[in-house]
Amino acid sequence: MRFRKFLLCGVCMVLVLSACHEQRTAPNIIFIVTDQQRESMMSSSGNPYVHTPAMDYIANNGIRFTRVYATNPVCSPSRVSMITGRFPGYFYDKNRRQARNNATSVNIAEVSDLVYETSLPAYLKEAGYELVLGGKQHFPAPLHPERLGFRILTEDGRDELAEKAAQFIRQPQSKPYFLMVSIVNPHDICYMAIRDFADSLSLLRLQQNASAALENLDNALRIPEGIDRDTFFNTYCPPLPPNFDIQEDEAKAISVFLDRDPRSFRRRAREEYTEEQWRMHRWAYARLTEMADRQVQVILDALRESGQEKNTLVIFSSDHGENDGSHRLEHKNVLYEESVKIPFAAMWKGQIKPGQVDSLHLVSLGLDLLPTVGDYAGVAAVADARGKSLRPLFEGKKTTWRESLGIEGEISRAVLHANGLKYIRYDAAGFEERLMDLNKDRYETTHFTNDPLYQQGLEEMRQLFENDWFEGF
Repeated sequence: MRFRKFLLCGVCMVLVLSACHEQRTAPNIIFIVTDQQRESMMSSSGNPYVHTPAMDYIANNGIRFTRVYATNPVCSPSRVSMITGRFPGYFYDKNRRQARNNATSVNIAEVSDLVYETSLPAYLKEAGYELVLGGKQHFPAPLHPERLGFRILTEDGRDELAEKAAQFIRQPQSKPYFLMVSIVNPHDICYMAIRDFADSLSLLRLQQNASAALENLDNALRIPEGIDRDTFFNTYCPPLPPNFDIQEDEAKAISVFLDRDPRSFRRRAREEYTEEQWRMHRWAYARLTEMADRQVQVILDALRESGQEKNTLVIFSSDHGENDGSHRLEHKNVLYEESVKIPFAAMWKGQIKPGQVDSLHLVSLGLDLLPTVGDYAGVAAVADARGKSLRPLFEGKKTTWRESLGIEGEISRAVLHANGLKYIRYDAAGFEERLMDLNKDRYETTHFTNDPLYQQGLEEMRQLFENDWFEGF
């Protein structure tokens, strides 16, 4: 009898331990997102002017994608999309304007119960995850991370963030966690043109309100010690981009956009920066990216030291890109590739085969992050039905995939096709459309909208735009 009781207790204990083990089979998920990093700004992407060993470690120990796009190439709209799994244009501000830029996005008036219930944090809470966020936020009030259930580590997006995230990772955890690490750089490159063309009052405000960013920028702009100016520009400083000149027959909407901001720094940079200044912009942008990489390294070191590398999915990306001299533009907003195409890599030791590079599939960070994370967390997460889980692609499994992808912007919307065609419809200066062929002209130096050979492709892209992605627009 005592033996039966002992055996029954033993069986119960095994079942309890087995259940606990099953609960912990869901991986920890660390989502590292930088700010304003374009797809080419990793040394693993083939860029010889930037050194990113930490980002490369994620890519080389898992999978890196080369055709990943932000839903909108501006901070707040992109982040709204990541959290909700929807296009930012799904939401409206208090003046009933679509959330297509920072001003409208941070003023999103309300969010429905449906959005809350199908948001990324809602699905993760359903799956039993602890939610933790540190760094830059830039969310509207209805989507403030604490309201959604996140514990905030810090609002600093620099070294303090890396250290606090590392501390959290090293701590023993009783349940799986989702940790979003929101690093602010290389966003500090924004302040170069803003400062260069600021009036005295604006400059004073910058110095008061953005001192850390300006200090980082100044450090990034320094020429290395012991190298003379000629040697620096001949050997070290990145050259002008292949598409430095303005696109042939560029849409008038871009000119309208450049004139919207009363500070006029975008317009003045385009017209007044010398080639040397543009090259210094590119130099500083690379150095700021390396600052972000060093913070990523702190996080990866902590993960390895915690012994949880084989129980943790790491996803790395950025909220949008940066023009960095392409088409004589800096900042983001417009839908040129440099602004909308972003880095994306994922690593889970023992689960994702290392050394993969996917240059085939069109991926949307804003639409696809939610179903992907949900898939790994063990819940069927759906927001916008056009979002897709990347898990089959991570793990080398066969799956059907989209052939086209929509993206939004402040002055235009666009559709990309797997065959390399890219269709942009502008609305800031009346109806304008441009058709690019990224296979034939990867730098978008011209367009093929009026080319007789492209008329069938143009009509097909119009149909995809109107029927599959942006009905009514």
